[in-house]
Amino acid sequence: MDLHTLIEPTLVGMGYELVALERVGRGLLRLYIDQPDGITVEDCARVSNQLTRLFMVENVDYDRLEVSSPGLDRPLVKPADFVRFTGERAKIQLHAPLDGRKRFVGVLRGLEQETVQLEMDGVLVAIPLAEVDSARLAPDFEGMTRRKR
Repeated sequence: MDLHTLIEPTLVGMGYELVALERVGRGLLRLYIDQPDGITVEDCARVSNQLTRLFMVENVDYDRLEVSSPGLDRPLVKPADFVRFTGERAKIQLHAPLDGRKRFVGVLRGLEQETVQLEMDGVLVAIPLAEVDSARLAPDFEGMTRRKR
């Protein structure tokens, strides 16, 4: 049974987005959820309760369920994520080197024809989406601290 296919319609119906799903050792099932206004502890409890009932009906084998926010360094998983977070700082790791490097950090400038547009030091770098191994938002905590003072 494909858990993603089972879980996603339930979450969408509740007003949430499934960001990522992991099966971790010892029967742990970990989900990261999101919504435009952010995620609260109450949101996590609500989703956990609903999915516990769904898993009972569908006989999903797991020992523990963990539901949480994707955090400030949210993973970028779907092509739509690279569009949604245009203007945000991101870290991208590739499967194989591109121009001699596998790690890139810069500002997302969107997705064009399956190619991530990332601005690094004023230069636009085109990264084929198929070459992305992992990508996450990379909030500038230092800059955030400076602005609050």
